[in-house]
Amino acid sequence: MSASSDFYVGTSGYEDTRRLDELRATEYRHLDEHGQIYLDYTGSGVAAAAQLRAHVERLTSRCYGNPHSENPTSSASTALVDRARERILAFFNASPDEYAVVFTANATGACRLVGEAYPFEPGARLVLTGDNHNSVNGLREFARARGAGIVHVPVRGPELRVEGEEVGAALADHRGLLVYPAQSNFTGVQHPLAWIDQAHAHGYDVLLDAAAFVPANRLDLGRTRPDFVPVSWYKVFGYPTGVGCLVARRDALARLRRPWFAGGTIQAVSALGDWHVLAPDETAFEDGTLNFLSIPDVEFGVDWVDGIGMDLIHLRVTCLTDLLLRRLAGLRHSDGSPMIRLYGPDGTDRRGGTVAFNVLGARGGIVDERIVARDTAAAGISIRTGCFCNPGAGEGAFEIPERALRLTAHRRMRTLDDYLGVLGLPSGGAVRASLGLVSNIADVERLIGFLAAAYRDREPDATGLKPRERC
Repeated sequence: MSASSDFYVGTSGYEDTRRLDELRATEYRHLDEHGQIYLDYTGSGVAAAAQLRAHVERLTSRCYGNPHSENPTSSASTALVDRARERILAFFNASPDEYAVVFTANATGACRLVGEAYPFEPGARLVLTGDNHNSVNGLREFARARGAGIVHVPVRGPELRVEGEEVGAALADHRGLLVYPAQSNFTGVQHPLAWIDQAHAHGYDVLLDAAAFVPANRLDLGRTRPDFVPVSWYKVFGYPTGVGCLVARRDALARLRRPWFAGGTIQAVSALGDWHVLAPDETAFEDGTLNFLSIPDVEFGVDWVDGIGMDLIHLRVTCLTDLLLRRLAGLRHSDGSPMIRLYGPDGTDRRGGTVAFNVLGARGGIVDERIVARDTAAAGISIRTGCFCNPGAGEGAFEIPERALRLTAHRRMRTLDDYLGVLGLPSGGAVRASLGLVSNIADVERLIGFLAAAYRDREPDATGLKPRERC
């Protein structure tokens, strides 16, 4: 560690999180054994060895079968799935009388469940913040198809936040659905949970995208009560993938109208009579056979994170985010010009551990994000580049006028690069480093050292880069 990092350890509260270093050396030792610098926690958490041991032990201790039956192996699976539901509700301090857990493949699947069944209609409104993942932005297609109004509230200012006054104005004189992230997957901005009560007071339901928030922050559904909360569990503790859920208020779930039914979702059905009755509980939204061999791993993962302590994880991520922001700001070319352009807050107030930036070359221009992706990968550093499936935050970061964006909708372009050229953008996106449960100071210092060595006083060569395929 550098001298500045040694000083930081002694003054930031980081010393109080040393237990996480012990865990990294034991349960997460594969990170260091392979020399990987993992800074993509917003993309996915990292699994502990204990999680994998628990999975193998469970599956080798007895046989489990498809839950939709009364036979012994089926009943064993049903019991574990029900335990996982209960554990998730406890994790969020959500009353089982008020909230239900619907298992999905991921947060995207949870969003789609809401979008396809929500009672959009003429006169109703879907309010979207400009800072939203595409899995949320896609809800507008359901709203548009049913004649509902669509309002986007943009991000503004150097911190790329959404103005509360503009949210309030969008909610006035209508009813419908407000959708926003508790934490941006682009900038790390944490948006006010107080908007939930504000929206309810205006007659709105609220879908709170918690996918980027819950890995390092406590979400208490006993205090703040959104109607729908999509979660991807691999983002919280790395394993299992392919299991997410929709945590939903039971009264809000009852207002949804599913456009179809499937195996496992019905109480009764007739083929020749052409009628069906959906199940009276959350299983009405769980199409087909659940991932019954992996859902129990969620219970173990939640217990694992709770055993570590969300407050401890939050403190570690906050400390390292502060260090990363400071160190990025300190990167300079020899003439004193900055090497980094940051997108979002430059401090830890109302922000999480997701940090987006671009590298600036010696002449002040943005270094193509594909160059950074190529070079960091070669150095064994896992970060992410692009627009991170969040076009609204990217449009705000690059200050693209709305008029220009609307004009491009009517032009036929073969590639994403053509689209960027029409808009006059210097790059196809940003660089994102995100911190999590077992990140440490060495991870931050390795990234900073690499950026300094690779790009200080240089204009990197962009020849040979592959065309951009998608945002």
